[in-house]
Amino acid sequence: MSKTITSPADVFVDSFVYALGERKIHISESAAAGRLLSEPDDLESSGFRWHHMCGPDTSAYDLAKMATAQLADSGRLGSVDAIVYATGLPINGNSGKHDDWLRTRDVKHLMDFPASRLQADFGLDGAVVIGLNQQACTAMLGSLRIARAMLAVEEQWQRVLCVTADRFPEGALYEQAYNLISDGAAACVVSRRPSGFRLVTAHQITNGALGQATDDETIGSYFAFTHHLFNETLARAGLVSANIDWVVTQNTNDKAWQILARLLGVDHEKVWFPSMPDTGHIISADNVVNLSALIDSGRLRPGHRVVLVMAGFGLNWQCAILEATEEIAA
Repeated sequence: MSKTITSPADVFVDSFVYALGERKIHISESAAAGRLLSEPDDLESSGFRWHHMCGPDTSAYDLAKMATAQLADSGRLGSVDAIVYATGLPINGNSGKHDDWLRTRDVKHLMDFPASRLQADFGLDGAVVIGLNQQACTAMLGSLRIARAMLAVEEQWQRVLCVTADRFPEGALYEQAYNLISDGAAACVVSRRPSGFRLVTAHQITNGALGQATDDETIGSYFAFTHHLFNETLARAGLVSANIDWVVTQNTNDKAWQILARLLGVDHEKVWFPSMPDTGHIISADNVVNLSALIDSGRLRPGHRVVLVMAGFGLNWQCAILEATEEIAA
């Protein structure tokens, strides 16, 4: 594999971190507690085993802080020019208390923005904030695309912090579209510095007519739209499936990607989502968790091309192609 070739317009993604709800629960326990729709044996046969839930006092913002603190503690946070704060559930885009709004009728309690809190709590005084909350599980990939676009037009900007954080409200079912859900957060940095992965391209498809699709309708559309998304993203980069070294996807039914790999012309051994049995589907954080595992595996080489794929309600499908630099593959 040839070395990564960069240009002044290139942007890079690195510093991947994540945090999970503090309660690790076996699928059988959640079934007994009435948190699931499917039989636990059916979900286990799809590859799910455990998932993570927040305690009653842990908010989605707490998860975002946990992930960002890992960057700060390791010296990788530094200064940033913008924060793109992504949530899959719009309810998690507000840190205010609904009871306070009901008591006072003052809408400022509905505008207690977690992105602003993050900026203040970590002293990122020079950063502007952008909230992204209508791309569901694809929002983290959407934040990469937005960060890339901003760096392309803001000539003085150097670094953008991308964060996603979600937790289900108390009493919620922890199954969606036959996936076992975890509360969690993830973060990374998009910058001009040649490190981590070069962000080659990104692409999105939205079908709003399926915005309120049933679980079966969601599954029925998954294969066709993922096929379109994958091929259109490769075409944007002038690549074909033979040029791809890894596909890092969301934690969903493990049999689905046996089928998709054949449809896409990708060796199934290149499809990477090892965290699924331990973490379930972490809303918008799966790609970061699985990519972190790929980095830790030592199997990346300079120039390896990695496709990140995600589907979510809305209905949205997003894809990004990354190319490993010498640093990430060291």
